[in-house]
Amino acid sequence: MPKLKTAYVCQNCSFESLKWIGQCPRCNKWNTFVETILAKADSKSSFARVVGKGQSAQKLTEIILKQDVRKVTGIAELDRVLGGGFVPGQVVLLAGEPGIGKSTILLQAAEKFSLKEEEVLYVSGEESVEQIKIRAGRLKVKGANLLMLSETDVDSIISYISSLHYILFYYPIIYHPE
Repeated sequence: MPKLKTAYVCQNCSFESLKWIGQCPRCNKWNTFVETILAKADSKSSFARVVGKGQSAQKLTEIILKQDVRKVTGIAELDRVLGGGFVPGQVVLLAGEPGIGKSTILLQAAEKFSLKEEEVLYVSGEESVEQIKIRAGRLKVKGANLLMLSETDVDSIISYISSLHYILFYYPIIYHPE
């Protein structure tokens, strides 16, 4: 399980320090450090950023691309619309008229992920877990690896996910207002 640690990051030049300091030793700016939560990726590597408060912007030409690791849902049309699947860290806004199937397709996608992954957390800001269970029964979703949570407070959701020791940026976040 990853251990959560914090560091302080300069918002001007991204210099990291284990403790808060007033003046950045790299860029000499004052009061630019913001506390950032870090998670230990594994015993051999350094810490990987999980949640950053006020991360600094980067020039497009300076961004180094990592492998394009898309998570395919197995729902052909959804994967097509997403450009081949979800990209880790991506936020997708799924919008439309009430009753057109937003929650249904997301439950189906969550089930497909749960068949490939260990567990999937499905958070609903509008429906109760009982309503989701009724839909799952209608769709014949087994959901052995689906965790259901009905919550509207983002801080509570993040706190809950952190308590499970999941790395927050690994799985796609899907938001769909009704």
